[in-house]
Amino acid sequence: MRGRLFAFVVAVLTGCATLTQDSLDARFGPEAPARFDQVAAVESGGVSYRQDVKPILDRRCVVCHACYDAPCQLKLGSLDGVLRGTSKADVYESPRLREAATTRLGIDAQRPSEWRARGFDPVLNERTPAPENQLAASVLFRSLALKQAHPLPDEKLLPAELDVSLNREQSCPSLGEFDAHERKQPLAGMPFGLPGLTPVEMGVIASWLRAGAPDDPPAPLPADVARQVADWEQFLNGGSLKEQLMSRYLYEHLFLGHLEFEGDAGRHVFALVRSTTPPGTPVKPLATRRPFDAPGVESFHYRLLRDDETVVAKTHMPMVLSPQRMERWRGWFLAPADRVDALPSYAIGDASNPFRTFAAIPADSRYRFMLDEARFFIMSFIKGPVCRGQTALDVINDRFWVFFTDPAVGADDHGAELIARQAELLRMPAEIGSNALIVSGLIGWRQMAASEDRFLAVRTEEMNRRFGAGHPIDLSTVWRGEGQNPNAALTVFRHFDSASVVQGLVGEPPKTAWIIDYPLLERIYYLLVAGYDVYGNTAHQLDTRLYMDFLRMEGESNFLMLLPKAARDPLRDFWYRGVSNEVKAHVNGRKARFEGESGIRYGPGDPQQQLYRMLRTELAPVLSTRFSLEREPDLALRAALQKLAAVRGASLSWWPQAAVLRVDDAGRPARYFSVLRNTGHRNVSTLLHEEDNLAPDENTLTIVPGFIGAYPNAILRTTLAGLPALTRDAAAIASEADYRAIADRHAIRRSDPGFWAASDALMDAYQRWSPLEAGLFDYGRLENR
Repeated sequence: MRGRLFAFVVAVLTGCATLTQDSLDARFGPEAPARFDQVAAVESGGVSYRQDVKPILDRRCVVCHACYDAPCQLKLGSLDGVLRGTSKADVYESPRLREAATTRLGIDAQRPSEWRARGFDPVLNERTPAPENQLAASVLFRSLALKQAHPLPDEKLLPAELDVSLNREQSCPSLGEFDAHERKQPLAGMPFGLPGLTPVEMGVIASWLRAGAPDDPPAPLPADVARQVADWEQFLNGGSLKEQLMSRYLYEHLFLGHLEFEGDAGRHVFALVRSTTPPGTPVKPLATRRPFDAPGVESFHYRLLRDDETVVAKTHMPMVLSPQRMERWRGWFLAPADRVDALPSYAIGDASNPFRTFAAIPADSRYRFMLDEARFFIMSFIKGPVCRGQTALDVINDRFWVFFTDPAVGADDHGAELIARQAELLRMPAEIGSNALIVSGLIGWRQMAASEDRFLAVRTEEMNRRFGAGHPIDLSTVWRGEGQNPNAALTVFRHFDSASVVQGLVGEPPKTAWIIDYPLLERIYYLLVAGYDVYGNTAHQLDTRLYMDFLRMEGESNFLMLLPKAARDPLRDFWYRGVSNEVKAHVNGRKARFEGESGIRYGPGDPQQQLYRMLRTELAPVLSTRFSLEREPDLALRAALQKLAAVRGASLSWWPQAAVLRVDDAGRPARYFSVLRNTGHRNVSTLLHEEDNLAPDENTLTIVPGFIGAYPNAILRTTLAGLPALTRDAAAIASEADYRAIADRHAIRRSDPGFWAASDALMDAYQRWSPLEAGLFDYGRLENR
């Protein structure tokens, strides 16, 4: 023992970066990786994890530590995530020549000891459970205590050495590295780059850790919820071939969703999984990279797995299950007379292509299922793991409107026959896998690009034949939401390295719009969601990004078809300024030239703006106006915000991409608005150097009541009386210093002593604004300027 203690002292005195195993054993006792495989129950009157500890972690820690981009993969939204601990491996590592091992919480391993075998380090004390060790050997506590010992400097901006950028280098110290970490980065305590916990909050965490980090199990499901779980699991595990094919289709489209039950006041959330165990027994999820990968077992069951992880806005995709929804799905998938004579293969070439796999399900049924919750599926493109970072999102414009082809046109007998006939051409990059070599991946992508060109040629030929002079294309081809579905019109916002989608036609008419038909909607989903592997190598990610270019062009081409023939090329050329003719050939060019004249009657003036007005009129019965400033009842405030929204041009180049604006006035509650910068682009068709294609004079702002975006870049506050000055200042920004002067007056910065009080008020307001969709905001993109 003396020798070990001497080694420890020497290590500390010499500044050794990592304590040896012997040193750690001498200081804290031997490792016990299985210590938390069985978590102790909380004693009567003790600190409750769920009631006392979890609310603190949620509001102070989960705001950065959630999802795939949680620093050090430390997910703090559940006790399972706390017990898993940290990893130095970066899920979004780039470049990556080989696919990475998957590390999905609750799927790829179940117990802390299994995570230790996968290279994760504990953040709780997994050594001798002596009272003096419960805090001293806990990386979680020491990280929080480091902030207490070294609070943020009393300055407006954080010091330059405290890097809070999204792609910063992460240290992820283990227990053996923590002494050196404290000396090297004293300001890196948690919450990182934000104010520390209060003494009361620290006391709660410390008491819980001293007690051995016990858990109090969740309350059993209410009887009515348990009954609905049983009803849905019975529905999803029917024995006929038709039922099995339906369930496979539903699972592959809902596996990322947060499923809730109508009328459940407790708002319990479930995930649809494939399990080795049948209904009525504990769920044991299958761990496959993709939802359409072979299950690896002879039989499995579709189950609803209770998800107790904290809901965060950046991944929350709610869908409410109800008897009415079940009946709609029965009608679409089981009622048609079409037969299913055999179940499709799980071979990657078939499974990655939904048009082959689900050919026995009528295209009309598949399309209506997706249209019914169109925002959910567009949202899954955005909130799934693919959309993280600028390179992943520079394939879309900063704001555009989305419409859909009516199923009676796009998925009728003609459309279904075209899809079935050309299924071989509708291939996805997932067919190549997650581990393709760069060269073979590019070869595979070129083959898929050739297939896309052939499909466009066949599709365009069909469109020219179908919508000729006798039956010109017109507004009847656009889905009207069955007169009651607000998913018929959506607005997509890009916030540089994140994105959002909402119902309605939000903001001024945008530069571009898409019309999405069934083959396009399904391909985008299988490209960016079902077929995308966040752990895949660079070749897989590159193929995905390049293929998405084609799909964006299809959506834009569909919109152009409704315009007068003479107006199509000039508008396309404006959208694709600086792009080669080879690229533009895919957008109403030689590879996709729709020759039919529009059947819509246009008057003098800009046909695109006329089309926008007509679409707004046609869809008026279903259009959501929730994000319209016209709904602001205070006329003076509405007028002041409209003047701020009218600011445009190069001055906005310094404005945050996504800001929350809090308006405070005496005698009334704070009101919240989203202020979104729409960055102008000459085109969005280049993979790198986006800055070369910016068009600063075309920058605009969209201001809406409520909340759009999961990652606020700035939290601003003002009053009604202060809005005119804020507007003048915003229009006059000519440098970073000019914006900083605005932030000095209006920003609730990371360093603000009142930050957490403002954050709590913001989260509460979001919950009141949208109880179904609200989740915790993420501060990983909150700026330090």
